[in-house]
Amino acid sequence: MEVAVSEFAGKVALVTGGSSGIGRATALAFAKAGANVVIAARGEQRGREAVAEIAEAGGNALFVPTDVTKAADMERLVTRAVEAFGRLDYAFNNAANADGSIGALAELTEADFDQSVAINLKSVWLGMKYQIRQMLAQEPRGGAIVNTSSANGLGGCQGASFYAAAKAGVIALSKSAALEYAKQGIRVNALVAGGFQTPMLEKSMDRAAGGDPEVRQVVETRWKAMIAAGRIGDPEEAAAAVLWLCSNASSYVVGHSLIVDGGLTATWR
Repeated sequence: MEVAVSEFAGKVALVTGGSSGIGRATALAFAKAGANVVIAARGEQRGREAVAEIAEAGGNALFVPTDVTKAADMERLVTRAVEAFGRLDYAFNNAANADGSIGALAELTEADFDQSVAINLKSVWLGMKYQIRQMLAQEPRGGAIVNTSSANGLGGCQGASFYAAAKAGVIALSKSAALEYAKQGIRVNALVAGGFQTPMLEKSMDRAAGGDPEVRQVVETRWKAMIAAGRIGDPEEAAAAVLWLCSNASSYVVGHSLIVDGGLTATWR
């Protein structure tokens, strides 16, 4: 099924973690399809650069500096979106970070756990909390929400247990919300992302290489060898999946975990 791009014209899309990687590509894709876009991120410079990129492409966007782990910030984010554009039609809860959760489980700290769960799982709950309230209150009510999980959330991940656990939680949280709100016109689904060419993956491979350029090339080669498609994904490919999940073409897709990973996990899922 194909997405009718015109259906996004004049609608309002909110993207957390929208200043880089998959989030930025998705914000740009929404804007190119005609939606008004609200970008949320902590880094102000990159956020404003993303808005400028959208403007150069002829789109309309607003940047709202946001700490996605704070309820007040997430409530303010939705309020700003509605003040600027009148309503909220789509939300992509995409902010994530693996920093602070890398290492053997028994060596990690309580602070590491709290940080990882806050940025990767609590943020999704807080996002949906205020997004759903707005979608229920507006006329016509309803909307579509996509939450970013990870292939790591489909099973264990050696050396990144907290991140994997949080991303598994995103899948369960998304399915639970889908069951609770589908009858009220809100579709909730999860994007289960594999390896995409993003700053987060680059940092992960750099860390694995220990700063050695030759080892870094080996690490990337091994990554590609694990993927059936033989390559790391482009963020635009993830963005296309998100727009499909938000579109009328996926109107009967509810509580789904859409795996977009080039076949990375095909041998064991």
